[in-house]
Amino acid sequence: MNLPLVSMLLTSALRWSASRYLLYAALLLTAGTFSACQTKGEPATAPTDAPKSELKPVPATTQELTISPAQYAAAGITTGGFTQQNMTTDVLANGVLDVPPQSQVSISAVMGGYVQQVKVLPGQFVAKGAVVAVLRHPDYLKLQQEYLQARARLTFLRQELARQQELDAEDVGAKRRLQQAQSEFATEQATERALAGQLHLLGLAPERLRATSLTPSVALTTPIGGYVKAVSINPGQFVNPQDVLVEVVDRTGLHLELKVFEKDIAQVHKGQRVLFKIPNSRLDRELEARVILVGQAFDNDARTVSVHAHLEQKSAFLLPGQYVAARIQTEGAREQTLPEEAVIQAGELSYIFAREGTARTGYRFRRYKVKTGSIQHGDVAIMPLETLPDTTQLVRRGAYFLQAEFTKGQQQE
Repeated sequence: MNLPLVSMLLTSALRWSASRYLLYAALLLTAGTFSACQTKGEPATAPTDAPKSELKPVPATTQELTISPAQYAAAGITTGGFTQQNMTTDVLANGVLDVPPQSQVSISAVMGGYVQQVKVLPGQFVAKGAVVAVLRHPDYLKLQQEYLQARARLTFLRQELARQQELDAEDVGAKRRLQQAQSEFATEQATERALAGQLHLLGLAPERLRATSLTPSVALTTPIGGYVKAVSINPGQFVNPQDVLVEVVDRTGLHLELKVFEKDIAQVHKGQRVLFKIPNSRLDRELEARVILVGQAFDNDARTVSVHAHLEQKSAFLLPGQYVAARIQTEGAREQTLPEEAVIQAGELSYIFAREGTARTGYRFRRYKVKTGSIQHGDVAIMPLETLPDTTQLVRRGAYFLQAEFTKGQQQE
């Protein structure tokens, strides 16, 4: 074989293989560079089968809303500023309506007897001195007889004493006879006065009593005017002196008797205003009273003190014994207030609305966070938690409509 020719062919083959290898390496390097560039940047064209995911951007939370002029008029919205009021701190107390002891009476019989007539019914008004019942018993006759006998004997003894005094003056009578006449007269006089007192207790007038006017019946009368609270007798019934026959209450002395807890009593003083209600009553408004007496002793069981308050207003629906829930207003402070209907309670937060201006499509409002305080006469103390301009027009009426629109708008978002 021709060796020079073989050597030339091998050299050519090696050169062609090296060039091919270099070309292949260059292609690989170019492809890697192109891939790296596409990873760092955006692809030139999106794949045709890639899923499309378009997310609507969520708007930032706002406290504003806009309503149309028609909505504004239909809701009856009114605006204004804060009202400055003296808001008080209340002490809560429970109690009853009561009357003083001198305004209620329990009528009993001085002497036992049989009920002949009952003149009154529970709930009836009776004037002072009116007859409530009539009793009958033979002992009433006997008492009148004894009084008339005592009165007749007293007349005789008075005359006998006068004779003995004349004899003693002429020094012709015995001293012993005069002394005896004086003793008997004094004894009989005491007896006559005691019997007259018993007749007075029975309601009989001893000075009018005659032998021809003895009566087996006596009338029971009421010493005060008022309403009959209870009647515990009926005709034919025998009653004893300790039995309560009729009870009468004078409501003109009606007042509150409240129970104030030990921790609150230091804040209560005479003259303070009291607002109270009768639960489950036809009275749907608070009535007023004024503290007139603060007790000076504790109830050891309940650890409360009795506080009495005089009613400022009278009502036919107020009756002794009714349960009351009261608020004693102890102190006041000047605070800015809004009507209760202007404040929206949303969980633990409270809000009010303010008119921000007039938009092209209607009226624009903004909601503000506030802290509420005490409530008095339908107004609530307000402490804003956000800055309010001095010229802010606060919504005093129609806040609930705005809150409904505000909530509706947020749900739509």
